[in-house]
Amino acid sequence: MILGAGGHGKAVLDLLLALDQAGPERIAVVGLVDAAVRPPAAVLGLPVLGDEEVLPALRAEGVTEAAPAIGDNAARAAAGARLEALGFALPALVHPAAVVGRGVALGAGAVVMARAVIGPEARIGALALINTGAVVEHDCAVGEAAHVAPGAVLTGGARIGARAFVGAGAVLRPGVRVGAQAVIGAGAAVVEDVPPGARVAGVPARPIA
Repeated sequence: MILGAGGHGKAVLDLLLALDQAGPERIAVVGLVDAAVRPPAAVLGLPVLGDEEVLPALRAEGVTEAAPAIGDNAARAAAGARLEALGFALPALVHPAAVVGRGVALGAGAVVMARAVIGPEARIGALALINTGAVVEHDCAVGEAAHVAPGAVLTGGARIGARAFVGAGAVLRPGVRVGAQAVIGAGAAVVEDVPPGARVAGVPARPIA
């Protein structure tokens, strides 16, 4: 079951369908749950089942795994906690077109999209999102519910705090630290550590309002 029927929900469903086609074991996705998208809507041919009120019934009917597919970091973290409290497991999901190196640790509910590359011994936190074509090099650490946007590059040993956001096409120098809930603008070149909650953009990256 996928929680979220917006754009990120569609992307996670596409990932699951690709895994179903690529792997030897069938993946049965029963549908999507979303308060804003009501039945009889469908996403890529699968039904929207209703809002979160249907979750206990789905669990009772034998649905054991769920994917919290919400783009906003804080909302995704909260959704993951609600799903785990209801007894759902949150598997890490890796698109078959992604590359994951040796010794990589993926937390519960982490998602790695198509053409992303994760280098050896990187650590990806629970509910983190490594989006399309992003690169997370060797020995990096991405915190819980953080988001590395499409095309962003984390060079070796970079650290991203919980619920931080690294914008599309941004590049982080080796070993740089980005604090929890910080925001890195699209295309930024981050050459210095970024404090928790800060917002930076530009080349080189500088604080913004």
